[in-house]
Amino acid sequence: MNNEYIKWKSVRLKDNDLNKELIEMNSKPELIEDAFGRNLTFGTGGLRGILGAGTNRMNIYTVRKATFGLASVLSIGSSVAIAYDSRIKSDLFAKEAATVLANCKMKVYLFDRVSPTPLLSFAVRQLKCDSGIVITASHNPSNYNGYKVYNSKGCQINPETADLILRHINKTDIFYELPGETDFDTCIDKGLITYIEDSLIEDFIDTVCKQAFYDGSKRIKIVYTPLNGSGYECVSGAMAKRGFKNFITVREQMHPDGRFPTCPYPNPEVREALQLGIRDLINSKSDILIATDPDCDRAGLAVRKDNQAVILNGNEVGILLLDYICMMRKKKNIMPKCPVAIKTIVTTELATKIAEHYGVTVIDTLTGFKFIGDQIAILEEKGREDSFIFGFEESCGYLSGTYVRDKDAVNAAVLIADMADYYKDKDISLLDRLEELYKKFGYLISYLGNYEYPGTAGLSKMRSIMENLRKSTLLTKDYLNETDMLHADVLKFDIKDFGTAIVRPSGTEPKIKIYYFAEGCDMIDAKEKMKKLTVLIERMLN
Repeated sequence: MNNEYIKWKSVRLKDNDLNKELIEMNSKPELIEDAFGRNLTFGTGGLRGILGAGTNRMNIYTVRKATFGLASVLSIGSSVAIAYDSRIKSDLFAKEAATVLANCKMKVYLFDRVSPTPLLSFAVRQLKCDSGIVITASHNPSNYNGYKVYNSKGCQINPETADLILRHINKTDIFYELPGETDFDTCIDKGLITYIEDSLIEDFIDTVCKQAFYDGSKRIKIVYTPLNGSGYECVSGAMAKRGFKNFITVREQMHPDGRFPTCPYPNPEVREALQLGIRDLINSKSDILIATDPDCDRAGLAVRKDNQAVILNGNEVGILLLDYICMMRKKKNIMPKCPVAIKTIVTTELATKIAEHYGVTVIDTLTGFKFIGDQIAILEEKGREDSFIFGFEESCGYLSGTYVRDKDAVNAAVLIADMADYYKDKDISLLDRLEELYKKFGYLISYLGNYEYPGTAGLSKMRSIMENLRKSTLLTKDYLNETDMLHADVLKFDIKDFGTAIVRPSGTEPKIKIYYFAEGCDMIDAKEKMKKLTVLIERMLN
């Protein structure tokens, strides 16, 4: 039997749910192997995994171990801000992390309620913290949770810092406790842990609202859903401050609930998660539906047309926002001297064409908004922070300011509403504007394929697939051969007369992601090429 499992059974765990789970898995060797056969991976995205007992699970002990690792790379007296979303046990994990840091002689600032991830980035910067933690698993199903670490700039940590933390994590026993460790309530009483004041949240909302461009009629009718996550307070507050009175929130999804009872997969990119929002969009005859994921860093958009809902993907929303921001900055004469937009390598090249039209330089980064945040930091070091006008990635992450260094769905929601209101006053829908962009810059469409390989066996399968793809004669570029900032486990296939496919293993989920791009003379032609491209690439996976 697994030695780690035996070790856990010999300890009386503080979380009784874990004790019960250990007993239940006693006669299930496959569950024991999956839960204890390896450790949760800690990388630039921190930890992410299924809730439960085990070294390969999210629980208070894996959270404590990760936090001891973080504390080991910080100096005594360092300050850390901590936020958490609506997920199951997020508040418990946040308090556990805060307690560990306080006992390691760190100053801890903790939000007293569920809070968006971008608000954590804002808090780190405003409070001048040395680091930040947010407890979230983004859009994963309800049985997942996670732990992300931020640097003093409010940006997710880089690979070097993650590796350093991991080395300390690996030296720490899973059940390690400091001698005479003080509990959470005592840390609060002693002022070692301080709750963050509401004024910081108000400052965040004020700052987000300053990203808007248009003070029009506010005739636009908006339906919003936070998908039972952390977005309602900040998004509704920002919309009210901007004067959007025709603003409806999906009742069943308004309040935080980590079970996500109405959408098992709370991803604002997928139609299944938007069903209740679409219902309200149609029934209320509203113009747009905005959805944010549980930690409110990503935003989805649907537009009502002929009593149907048209869902726009992240690339489509991104090029609409990029075009709108560039256009409004030109109109208002507030375009910086050498403007910069930043996107990831798996994001549509239409963005580059649009940016060049407005005289904006585009920087490409690896997948993950932390790399966009890093580029903003580089601009700041060069005294060019004001050059940044927009950053986005195809997975519905957007940012138009430098007040945070991560994607911000509150910012995105305000900008989408602002943009939709502007076009409504001109009797143009967002779909009309999108078609204009396609006509002008090319019918380059995109599709994201997710191929899941769960469990320990799945990881082996993913490695095998990537190895086989590297041997393909169709391979155009292997990013592992890059020596600069684009070095990564990513493969690119440019298929003549079909399109482009970019393949990478997910850093947070047991899946391979394939980003498909096809361009045609019109939308019908582009979709036909997309079908052929996906069939060809999917054959290569088997």
